[in-house]
Amino acid sequence: MHPILKPLRQIVILLVAVLFCTGCAQAYLPSTLYNPWQPVALSTDVTLSDVAFTDDLNHGWLVGKNSTLLETFDGGQTWQPRMLELGEGQAYSFTSVSFSGQEGWVVGQPAILLHTTDGGQTWLRVPLSDKLPGSPNTIVALAKQSAEMTTDIGAIYQTEDGGQTWQAMVQEAVGVLRNISRSPDGKYVAVSARGNFYSTWEPGQEAWQPHNRTSSRKLQNMGFSQDGRLWLLARGGIVQFSEPDSTEEWNEATNPEFSTSWGLLDLAYRTPEEIWVAGGSGNLLRSNDGGVTWEKDREVENIPSNLYRIVFVTPDRGFILGQRGTLLRYQPQSQAA
Repeated sequence: MHPILKPLRQIVILLVAVLFCTGCAQAYLPSTLYNPWQPVALSTDVTLSDVAFTDDLNHGWLVGKNSTLLETFDGGQTWQPRMLELGEGQAYSFTSVSFSGQEGWVVGQPAILLHTTDGGQTWLRVPLSDKLPGSPNTIVALAKQSAEMTTDIGAIYQTEDGGQTWQAMVQEAVGVLRNISRSPDGKYVAVSARGNFYSTWEPGQEAWQPHNRTSSRKLQNMGFSQDGRLWLLARGGIVQFSEPDSTEEWNEATNPEFSTSWGLLDLAYRTPEEIWVAGGSGNLLRSNDGGVTWEKDREVENIPSNLYRIVFVTPDRGFILGQRGTLLRYQPQSQAA
């Protein structure tokens, strides 16, 4: 070998090694110091959709497919099934549950709306119009006799009389949706069924505002951070956050773990800085600095389930909902110790 080529070859090998090691550091995340998520045994193997609590944080409700309605009186440590007489032998897929005090609501598909004013001791079925655009998708209890409901094509309605009448908040629905999220101040973001674009709406606007997705990666899910910014999850394990007070300007997209081939499905804030992201095949990530760096909860990887939804009722009361009756309950480190 020519004497000049030999040192060049060594330099090239060194650079390749450095790049390889750098890729490894990004490909495999460090593990969390402990696992705060404990599996909860349930008497069902259906896919779960949502969870909510009354003003007594020990008393809550869990909903899912096949008309599944479960009740807890101990903060979610144990759950008992509740059977309702819904008639005609129809199995409903309950998609959303919400409480304000002792008043609660459940919606699902085929079109169904349930209402309680006594913490769930009794549930009444509220009739829905045959002209309702789409099927009920989400429900948020706002105050006494007041709630806000969306449908699976993006219609938004409010009631202030316990569901007897509903007022349309947008003039037209946005189309078939993959998912829809609401901020505490009443703003919405919705992802189209194919993940090709997203739409936003805020109180006072007559129609949804469409937006192009941020890259060639199809959108998986979107929602609101605790400071009002948007976040998104895209195919290939992409996480991205918007600029403050913007629905179209975004920070640089990141891929927390290159080696992960399972999609990321939901994101939730436990505190303003602590973020959890869940996905397929028990994939569960955490960031303690608002999404700058990430670590992985590897004990949850052994759970043979896709993790679809993360809900924090309070910073110390959280749940992860998945398929085949999978439910994980957040247990703070002080309690776990």
